[in-house]
Amino acid sequence: MIALLTLDLRIEAAHSLKDKRQVTRSLKDRLRASFNVSVAELDPSLLWNQATIGVVGVSHSRDYLEGLMKNVERAALRIANNAGAEVVDSFLEFF
Repeated sequence: MIALLTLDLRIEAAHSLKDKRQVTRSLKDRLRASFNVSVAELDPSLLWNQATIGVVGVSHSRDYLEGLMKNVERAALRIANNAGAEVVDSFLEFF
């Protein structure tokens, strides 16, 4: 099973692309280190205050992936809030 968690971010504190990259890089690095998942910015936009992050995990158990992605989402909410961003929407898909 493959789980894909998509997080839509609004970064109100960003006043430039550099600010946006700082927030997204911090989020991606911390999620990778904490949960051993693959993380990437999806649909890179030139808008300073929006970003879409994709998180992927692979396992033989759907239950494990559901729990993992719930923990990733909670951590992402906390990390984003501390960085001056907000997770406005999230989607979880299984393949």
